[in-house]
Amino acid sequence: MTVPRLKAGIFVRALIRRAEVAGAPAYVVRKGSEESGAVFLRVNRLDGTSLVLDQARRGAEGDLVWVKPLGDSADEEKTRAFFDRQVKFDPDVWIVEIEDREGRAFVDEPVV
Repeated sequence: MTVPRLKAGIFVRALIRRAEVAGAPAYVVRKGSEESGAVFLRVNRLDGTSLVLDQARRGAEGDLVWVKPLGDSADEEKTRAFFDRQVKFDPDVWIVEIEDREGRAFVDEPVV
């Protein structure tokens, strides 16, 4: 069974709105394909560290989850290098940054 996907642009705008309503500034660092670009999140804790999240599908049902490709915390240099590699691999990616000292990602899906 194929799980329907929300268009990337709609998802990003909704995520930014959700973060801002909760008092966390959020913005698009890189705009990707409106229809189907991959979405990466950078949760900037404003202490020199960030949590980077990438969407993935898990299990036979293809449930959406968020994975931490750089672990629980990465510095500015590691984060920038990771995003540079992703953009070279796929120029249609979205990068959304959320500034939140608590490290909240504002996504409904599990972070694994």
